[in-house]
Amino acid sequence: LQLEESGGGLVQPGGSLRLACTASGVSLEYYAIGWFRQAPGRGRELVSCFSDGTTYYPDSENSRFSTSIYKAWNTVYLQMNSLNPEDTGVYYCGARAGSGNICRSSAMDHWGKGTLVTVSS
Repeated sequence: LQLEESGGGLVQPGGSLRLACTASGVSLEYYAIGWFRQAPGRGRELVSCFSDGTTYYPDSENSRFSTSIYKAWNTVYLQMNSLNPEDTGVYYCGARAGSGNICRSSAMDHWGKGTLVTVSS
């Protein structure tokens, strides 16, 4: 399984971005897909975990972010709204075999190379 993120870029505070995580090699239906943010000088923190059509969020992100899957393209999307400068960082998607709320930065089986999101005026 190989993962590739796309969709990052520069956005003004209050703006939106949609990131994509595209998998090749294996269908994503066998994995939980996690989106993680790594801000400068910090570790990877979980943004969302998508599995079996359900998304699990850390409480702080529930109202601004959402995920969806387009199975035909084997792609999971992260829609980010009302972005603020604290959302700046490299966003990674990771895949862990199994289902449920199992996304952990220390436990993912596969990682993409990340896509940079910069929120700045």
